[in-house]
Amino acid sequence: MSAQKKKAFQIEAFKHRVVVDPKYAEKTWKILEHAIHEIYNHNASGLSFEELYRNAYNMVLHKFGEKLYSGLVTTMTSHLKEISNSIEAAQGGLFLDELNRKWAEHNKALQMIRDILMYMDRTFIPNTHKTPVHELGLNLWRDVIIHSHAIQSRLQAILLENVRRERSGEVIDRGLMRSITKMLMDLGPSVYQDDFEKHFLEVSADFYRLESQEFIESCDCGEYLKKAERRLNEEIERVSHYLDTRSEVKITNVVETEMIESHIHRLVQMENSGLINMIVDEKYEDLGRMYCLFRRVSNGLVLIRDVMTSYIRDTGKQLLTDPERLKDPVDFVQHLLDLKDKYDKIITSAFRNDKTFQNALNSSFEYFINLNSRSPEFISLFVDDKLRKGLRGVTEEDVELLLDKVMMLFRYLQEKDVFEKYYKQHLAKRLLSGKSVSDDAERSLIVKLKTECGYQFTSKLEGMFTDMKTSQDTMQGFHASHGSDIGDGPMLSVQVLTTGSWPTQPITTCNLPAEILGICEKFRNYYLGTHTGRRLSWQTNMGTADLKATFGKGQKHELNVSTYQMCVLMLFNDADRLSYKEIEQVTEIPTSDLKRCLQSLACVKGKNVLRKEPMSKDIVDTDTFLFNDKYTSKFFKVKIGTVAAQRESEPENQETRQRVEEDRKPQIEAAIVRIMKARRVLDHNNIVAEVTKQLQSRFLPNPVVIKKRIESLIEREFLERDKGDRKLYRYLA
Repeated sequence: MSAQKKKAFQIEAFKHRVVVDPKYAEKTWKILEHAIHEIYNHNASGLSFEELYRNAYNMVLHKFGEKLYSGLVTTMTSHLKEISNSIEAAQGGLFLDELNRKWAEHNKALQMIRDILMYMDRTFIPNTHKTPVHELGLNLWRDVIIHSHAIQSRLQAILLENVRRERSGEVIDRGLMRSITKMLMDLGPSVYQDDFEKHFLEVSADFYRLESQEFIESCDCGEYLKKAERRLNEEIERVSHYLDTRSEVKITNVVETEMIESHIHRLVQMENSGLINMIVDEKYEDLGRMYCLFRRVSNGLVLIRDVMTSYIRDTGKQLLTDPERLKDPVDFVQHLLDLKDKYDKIITSAFRNDKTFQNALNSSFEYFINLNSRSPEFISLFVDDKLRKGLRGVTEEDVELLLDKVMMLFRYLQEKDVFEKYYKQHLAKRLLSGKSVSDDAERSLIVKLKTECGYQFTSKLEGMFTDMKTSQDTMQGFHASHGSDIGDGPMLSVQVLTTGSWPTQPITTCNLPAEILGICEKFRNYYLGTHTGRRLSWQTNMGTADLKATFGKGQKHELNVSTYQMCVLMLFNDADRLSYKEIEQVTEIPTSDLKRCLQSLACVKGKNVLRKEPMSKDIVDTDTFLFNDKYTSKFFKVKIGTVAAQRESEPENQETRQRVEEDRKPQIEAAIVRIMKARRVLDHNNIVAEVTKQLQSRFLPNPVVIKKRIESLIEREFLERDKGDRKLYRYLA
């Protein structure tokens, strides 16, 4: 059975010819044309839109779409020309009103016409790629009315004049302006831009160029910035009321360029009112305004930042070169903290906590603080002063705030190990003399240092506190076992210090009075009996004593003195007059310490329990000392010569520096060995860079010193030089 071929079915058009009246198109168009006239003449109420729609529908259906479309263009153009004449005839301020009224009427008419010609809009126009009815109406309005020479130039001039009047403080009809600019936007972005916006921006640039020149000649910086800010806000407000939102960026850019960028350097440097004056006078509002305006222009904030940084560095340098400021370390550091607070407030309040400004401030402080090699010592002295007496009656929150500020300065230090050296000395004196205001504050600072620099930095400081606690327990044990032996003799309180934890002190000879020696020996025997394998050496230069003294007329006082001062005063129990040489011979106190000790006993007004002959401020070898029978004081307890931490003299400073340099050597060597052990082979420059990176949290090692330590390690066969390249080092396991 053969496969039969399938038949293809096709639906063909109806063969019967439809006869159309030859004048049908013309008649129908006349009906539609009349309707369009009536719509434009505001007589649309009598029209049957259903009938009109059917007529337009039939014209398109019977292939008369082209006639309908071209007739529409001709009719609308004719009406718009009449409207154009009406608008041109409007006088003065009525021009915009007439234009706006006619535009509203045209839109209404256009809507009705589009409804009638909806079928053409949906079928004929897409198929023939013609412009839709509504868009056609807008285009014709643009070409016939807006772009007619008489209206175009006049419209532009009136709009710009209204803006000028408003800038001068006059009140204009913003609603009308909004309607007109919206009309231009509705006609297409290019119409709004070419017919209005482009000219608006040009005129605005000229206006602000002239105005800014007038302002800059007559105003100080603060006033000028206020005016610029006001103008900027006015333009932003103007856009929101009657301009295209996309115009905001363009017009604000014009104001920024003409009023700020063109005068940026002059404003910053303006005499008696520029940036530096604002900073000095703490004008936070003006500074905030400058920040907000300058951030709008390229490199505006960079300029403010650079000028501020330069000023801070110069101020810091002046502070460091002022001998009066450097006389008092505590006042010097307090001034630094006050300066930092001031700039912090400026950055927080005026510069919106801008991180780039904060970084610039930090780098400036780090720069000038490290110009003074004594900054680590001064900061430690400041802490010492506060923890001795400056924090009495201060709340816990304020203490923490102050310690945080100190830590901030500490972070700026490049030589943190120098600070550690001084801090350890000052802490030792506070702990041993019992002069610290708050143990909590002491420990809080150590925790902060530990967090910042690690355990190694504070391990010895924590060891000092441990020794103080252990010493209390030791003394309780001693008094429990020897309390009955001591009787009415001197009371002894000993602090046993671990050599490695405390600042190294030279062991100085001093002959203690016999009464003291006896009880000291009892303590030594007790301590060595309870601890095996230990040695005790007395640090007489660090101790204190309380003496009961009776002066003339039976007046009694309790004197709080150093161990050296006690040794001197006890001599006067057996003699009324002693020469300097005799005192030196009996006590064997080092010369410099003895002179300071006698000075505080004989030359300080109100504390002079001894008399010196001849009377003078300085102690010489030929002086003679007498017990001052006539000494009086309104206090029962008298503190003599409590030596607070003083700034070191130049020789002492040099000595401390030398000790720090010695302490750095093993740290540098350890870093070199760690690096080489990991890398095995490394060139000289990379070793220097790696060592600096590893140690910069404590100090900045000198490349010359690093080179010397490398030489030392080569000599001790930790490293060797490469035979082919002298700058290459190899690690020797």
